[in-house]
Amino acid sequence: MLLLVIGCAMVGAELLSRTVERSDDLAGRIQPAQSAASQLQAALLDQETAVRGYALSGDEQFLEPYDQGVRDERRLLAELRPLVAPDRELADDLAAVSGGARQWRRMQAEPLIERVQKDEDISRDGQALQESRRQFDGLRALFDVQNRHFDEARDAGRAELLEIRRLRDWTFGVMLAAFIGTGVALAVLLNRMVERPLRRLRVASRRVAGGAFERRIRSHGPSDLRAVSAAVEDMRRRIVEELEATRSREELLARQAADLDAQAAELRRSNAELEQFAYVASHDLQEPLRKVAAFCQLLERRYGEVLDERGRQYIDFAVDGATRMQVLINDLLAFSRVGRAGEEPRTVPLDAALDRALANLAAAIEESGARIERPGRLPEVIGDPTTLTMLWQNLIGNAVKFRHPARPPRITVTARERDGRWLLGVADNGIGVPPEFAEKIFVIFQRLHSREEYEGTGIGLALCRKIVEQHGGRIELDTDRAEGARISFTLPAARPPAPRPEPPSPALPPSSSPSVPEPRPDGPGTAPPPGAPA
Repeated sequence: MLLLVIGCAMVGAELLSRTVERSDDLAGRIQPAQSAASQLQAALLDQETAVRGYALSGDEQFLEPYDQGVRDERRLLAELRPLVAPDRELADDLAAVSGGARQWRRMQAEPLIERVQKDEDISRDGQALQESRRQFDGLRALFDVQNRHFDEARDAGRAELLEIRRLRDWTFGVMLAAFIGTGVALAVLLNRMVERPLRRLRVASRRVAGGAFERRIRSHGPSDLRAVSAAVEDMRRRIVEELEATRSREELLARQAADLDAQAAELRRSNAELEQFAYVASHDLQEPLRKVAAFCQLLERRYGEVLDERGRQYIDFAVDGATRMQVLINDLLAFSRVGRAGEEPRTVPLDAALDRALANLAAAIEESGARIERPGRLPEVIGDPTTLTMLWQNLIGNAVKFRHPARPPRITVTARERDGRWLLGVADNGIGVPPEFAEKIFVIFQRLHSREEYEGTGIGLALCRKIVEQHGGRIELDTDRAEGARISFTLPAARPPAPRPEPPSPALPPSSSPSVPEPRPDGPGTAPPPGAPA
């Protein structure tokens, strides 16, 4: 097919080139040359008429057509010479006409004009006029020869153009028939060699796609189709192997899922027991502690005069230990209950949560002379109002508690939006936190100061981290702060909350329904709520 296309293109290009060449020669050379030759003959006739009129009348006006005819002759000869140069016969005719014109002017026209200008009466000299007419008739004979040759060249060009066009049309017809025949032959050949094997391959592939993976795909047709069939057959075998492996993995996953379900049920039962233990322990463990503290205080009041200073100190140690044990139990209970209330998240105005936290810390803030700087309006977030109040209370309580002894506390609350979340911060001008302890302060029971320096249980910031992470955020210490400390955390912006599954509710004793204890700031950078026992 490629050879046929190339051959037909070459033949067609040659025929088109010849057609264009002959058409351009006829329309662009012969016809313009013939028209210019007719104008040249007319210019020579004008010269002869003007000379005869001037000789008979002596009127100078007859010389104007003569001069104009000479100028036209020169112009037309300049146009004709390049047009007739390719044709030797037409070039010879033009040379003969040009030479005859020059000879007639030199021997007849110019002498007659000179004689009239010398005031000779030529009107009676019939022989001179007759000789001029006779010689110009010879020039007219050259005109006839030139016109005849132009007509012959034009007719020959037209005939050749028609012949080339007929040949072109016949050739194009043969080429069209060859293309049609070749196309039909190729269609039949492709149908037998390609279409049928492709159809068989398509049917076999559809059977495999329908689930008949055991049906083998056979190769037919030319080498390319056989290669495709072999590739599809390899794919079928690979699919069969993968299916067998997938079935094996599904059976294994099913067994593992059953084991995981059993473990999850056991874990839920264990969590329920642990939470029940936490609720019970918060009451049952505190009762003996309250009794120890109460009887120690009664012992001090009744036998205080009998006891010496060492005895009263021992009683103070016992009361202090029991009290701190109660605080630790309450803090552990609050820490364990974060995220287990089972309430749906809702839109919480942070301004309201901060106001409640500041109200709980009012005594400590007033005593320390702390100044709280906050934005005009805090955003709304999705979360739990109680735990968010605990978060604010612990962070601001820390800033008040770990204040610098040389200056009053200044606490700054900030909020800005970043990537669809709210980045909030609590900064102070207190004693600060060394950068190497940036992670340690968020670990439960981790303290940076002794109990004699700053009281607390070391749970406050661990509770803050648990609250923030429960809300899908992140909390961290800014380590590049030069003065004081800054705790930054992120919370989700207010939007329709996604439903989440209800956590399992532990079975509690009928008599134990403790309320959520008031959040207690603690740990590095925290302060106890006002009114807490020493």
